[in-house]
Amino acid sequence: MKIALAQLNFHVGNFDANTAKILEACAWADKLGADLIVFSELCICGYPARDFLDYPHFIQACSDSLKKIADANFQAGIIVGAPVKNPSLEGKDLFNAAVFIHQGRMQQIFCKTLLPTYDVFDEYRYFEPNRNFNLLHFKGKKIAVTVCEDIWNVGNENPLYTIAPMDELITSKPDFAINISASPFSYIQHRERLKILKANVSRYKIPLIYVNQVGAQTELIFDGGSTVMLPGEKIAVQLPFFEEKLQLFDLEEASQPGSEKIVAEVPLSEIALIHKALVCGIKDYFAKLGFKKAIIGLSGGVDSAVVAVLAAEALGNENLLCLLMPSEFSSEHSVTDARQLCHNLNISYEIISIQPVFETLKQLTRPYFKNLPFDVTEENMQSRARAILLMAFCNKFGYILLNTTNKSEAAVGYGTLYGDMCGGLCVIGDLYKTRVYELASYINREQQIIPGNILLKPPSAELRPNQKDTDSLPEYS
Repeated sequence: MKIALAQLNFHVGNFDANTAKILEACAWADKLGADLIVFSELCICGYPARDFLDYPHFIQACSDSLKKIADANFQAGIIVGAPVKNPSLEGKDLFNAAVFIHQGRMQQIFCKTLLPTYDVFDEYRYFEPNRNFNLLHFKGKKIAVTVCEDIWNVGNENPLYTIAPMDELITSKPDFAINISASPFSYIQHRERLKILKANVSRYKIPLIYVNQVGAQTELIFDGGSTVMLPGEKIAVQLPFFEEKLQLFDLEEASQPGSEKIVAEVPLSEIALIHKALVCGIKDYFAKLGFKKAIIGLSGGVDSAVVAVLAAEALGNENLLCLLMPSEFSSEHSVTDARQLCHNLNISYEIISIQPVFETLKQLTRPYFKNLPFDVTEENMQSRARAILLMAFCNKFGYILLNTTNKSEAAVGYGTLYGDMCGGLCVIGDLYKTRVYELASYINREQQIIPGNILLKPPSAELRPNQKDTDSLPEYS
């Protein structure tokens, strides 16, 4: 059987674009003589749709898209993810389903059994769990069709669940299994996912075809990495991370003993994956919301430097503006280092001193603050003055401000509310400071893009004389 894997980037609620992308992929599969094409979880509406699933017109749009795909009457069978209505009055109104379309109609529906309600998942809020286990019979093959979490309870060893869907399905002796997924990225998730795929193949002794979503949806990033795993824990196909990809393979041919098509696991370092993930996240955040231009407050420190590099790669250097906003406390290198980075990236920048604003604020508040000593109040005034300038440029010229706060700072409250905490997207908010330095070194792996002095000087907010982060924090490590 010739099976096409469709690892694509879908957009929540963009039914026209999602449906067009699916139809285009189906036409490609038909042209190559595919028997079956497999898409990812909830690709019809995009994942995660969250409370849009409570809107009847949203569910109707899903049904209309499914009908449009069926009406195209492709030769290949199609497995596509969509929310479908629960025909029973009991339970939740919807199932999270894999829909099988062939010969111009929806032939069969396979509903998700295990509904994750942890971490970023809240599926039991919307969906009813499946309780019926049936195979797909297609072109002489018996196929076990599952949805994402359904393969994550191998042999009923996951304490979160009381049932193992594949244990139920394997009793009907399927020839192979298909899992459609929307599995979010973490820097170790690809390793955990591979372990789960291997555990399924090892236990059930049948090939497993796994198709994962790729792309970002606001704060969630999906890495793809769709895989065909054969008995013996051999990888027949592994699609790239963070790339849309269509690939056709022949299951019988790949399953032959000694097949030359067996591929090695793709070794990618954690930091390389993190780099790809963040570029993908920025790119899709802007593209899916209809934005184009970003602005960054560039301080001469490592955090804003890393964000500038990632933004330039994701959006193009022509769509990025940096503001350099020194004060009397800025170090000698803060402006020169920031300017050198802008030259290295070929991005536009402006230098606006906040000193006049800061002096005016001090004069205005002096009668009220009397002779109280300089403290965090005056430090935060500077940060908020910078935020006013950045947001003014956003409003005047249509920029989106990128926040440059890292996870270490957020964890201990080392930031200024309405100051350096401003921004539409916190690009490195899930990276500890030590990871930020690691990412900076990765960026400089072939040539020095981020000036070396930025990586060598002690971290500082530069809001008072000779300030260092370690004045009030432990070493980041």
